[in-house]
Amino acid sequence: MNVEIWMWLAVLAVIIVMLLIDLFAHRKAHEISLREAAIWSGFWVATGIGFGILVWNYFGAEYGQQYFAGFVIEKSLAVDNVFIWALIFASFSVPRKYQHRVLFLGVLGALVFRGIFIALGAVILENFAWVLYLFAAFLIYTGIHMLIKRNDHVNPTEGRFYKWFSSVVPSTKKYYGQKLFVRIGGVLLATPLFMVLVLVEFTDIIFAVDSIPAIFAVTSEPFLVFTANAFAILGLRAMYFLLADLMYRFVYLKIGLAFVLVWVGVKMALHDIVKVPTGISLTVILTILTVSIVASFIVSRNKEAESIHVMEHDELPEATEEEIAELAPTWRKSGKM
Repeated sequence: MNVEIWMWLAVLAVIIVMLLIDLFAHRKAHEISLREAAIWSGFWVATGIGFGILVWNYFGAEYGQQYFAGFVIEKSLAVDNVFIWALIFASFSVPRKYQHRVLFLGVLGALVFRGIFIALGAVILENFAWVLYLFAAFLIYTGIHMLIKRNDHVNPTEGRFYKWFSSVVPSTKKYYGQKLFVRIGGVLLATPLFMVLVLVEFTDIIFAVDSIPAIFAVTSEPFLVFTANAFAILGLRAMYFLLADLMYRFVYLKIGLAFVLVWVGVKMALHDIVKVPTGISLTVILTILTVSIVASFIVSRNKEAESIHVMEHDELPEATEEEIAELAPTWRKSGKM
């Protein structure tokens, strides 16, 4: 696959423009309605599919299928992100009107980190082909582990990383609008919103450990790996607001995701023995996910809505407008003490 430099620059330019459009459209803090989330989700999915059609037409059916296989895998694995985000937001009592800003910055960081991981993965596979078998073994193990532990949900705020981070970074016990840092009494403090952002980024890095090897199982082309990741991730914010309150309906989705990971792991492990056509692999992935989602909605059609259960934490209030107005400049010390 011959990808010229202008193609990379064009894709990066499109991603930046789309991020700016999204930021401008949500520049004011407000609660994202279900209708707004559905419209934006449709837009992001259509954008990802549209790019795949361009790849198909320009590079051919094989690379087009590889892109779509990667896009579907990343999009489906992202549902786990949605559930973890819901746990984090519920644990910190994050007002819904501030959640989009956190997710926007989180997705921005995810694009950077995943770009780094993809570049490293491509270099490693280029120089050490045997690592492919380690990726395969890891995917099979992860799929089996997900299947066994599908009903277990870990609260990120109870993990070692958060306990360590919160112990070394001084923070406030109030939300100050959408501010990530405030200066109070001459001391720079992180707000709870910054702590939430750090957890969102940290959990995405953890999920990337699964998803990056999974997409390398269906394509070894860095351009396709990155673009499939990017266009799948760009729609995560809208997906969260669309699906967060419906997570209780996806009762069999983790089983489906587990089988997808095992499938791509086995396919990767046997690539020197059996060459599975990309079209067949994509069909298998879509079939597994479709069956798991349809079965989930059939079984849960009469199930009552369930709220996200988290450990008990102190309620985090919002600062008043007067308190926000009295704040000292954040990034330079005020003359008033």
